[in-house]
Amino acid sequence: MAAFPPRVLRHIVDVHCHPTDSPISAKSMEQLEISVCAMSTHHGDQSMVRDLALQNPAKVIPCFGYHPWFTHRISLRPVTSKSEHYRRLFLGDDAQPSAESASVFEELLPLLPEPITLEEVISDLRRNFELFSSTTAMLGEVGLDKPYRVAFDYYASPRRLTPFTIPLDHQLSILEAQIDLAVELRRNVSFHSVKCPQVTVDLLNKLKQKHGPQWDNIRVDIHSCSMNPQVMVDLQKKHHNVFMSLSTTINGRSNNLNALVAACPPDRLLIESDFNTIEGCTERCVEILNLVARIKRWPIEEEWADELDKGEWGVVRRIEANWKAFISGEILQEH
Repeated sequence: MAAFPPRVLRHIVDVHCHPTDSPISAKSMEQLEISVCAMSTHHGDQSMVRDLALQNPAKVIPCFGYHPWFTHRISLRPVTSKSEHYRRLFLGDDAQPSAESASVFEELLPLLPEPITLEEVISDLRRNFELFSSTTAMLGEVGLDKPYRVAFDYYASPRRLTPFTIPLDHQLSILEAQIDLAVELRRNVSFHSVKCPQVTVDLLNKLKQKHGPQWDNIRVDIHSCSMNPQVMVDLQKKHHNVFMSLSTTINGRSNNLNALVAACPPDRLLIESDFNTIEGCTERCVEILNLVARIKRWPIEEEWADELDKGEWGVVRRIEANWKAFISGEILQEH
């Protein structure tokens, strides 16, 4: 695996990572040689991402959003009681759930936080975007996750899972409200989609029709994309504002990784670490860049030339150009 010298590393952007999931030292940030898009996921870490970006404006692009794994904590309407909210989500309208489901629910309920309303979520996002009104701050991480099962304690290791999933209709309502705000404020989106490709495609088609020309003012990155390569290609043909990013952290487990890199239009590909420590982000970005270079047959930069013909661009310069197109709203049209 080829390494990159410091002058080249400065041009790498990790478009999706979770550094606030772990303690971050000032020394680690000082030593960081790339830029990172730091994701938030739930009510508790929005401020952590905000503070990290305020302290390190040259290296951190803040991303504010509510991840599908935590959408059960959000109520679509005013909360009458914690019990009623979670009972409706996990047990539905079943007045007499099975003894097993009822038992699990009673054990889980005291461990769950008080729900917040979708109105509070949108207000919180708006405040954070207004604070970073002149930056590239994005909406993220948001999305859909069909198989995710709620844990008794998300932070326990190993996690003990319940049989409860979060209804997709609930996830969709929260996701659509967040993306509506992103369109209103012209904020790009880091999109999580797991095991629900058709639902994702249908939603993006709906949003394109709903927002009309405004839809093209934002960019959507399907992060650590796990879709079938042909589904992703078809999606990008219909939506010229949809990009795809890949990571060895997540996509390295999939047999689709090489095929996704090969199939993705060269101007719509981004890279990420999807890692949860700031110290690990650079290494994983270098890993995926090496893989992209090999599959796309792009050269790997051993130095950085200020002036270079496009035909001589290496993998870092090409991906950097894609990132600049992503944040500026341009499309390179290099199919």
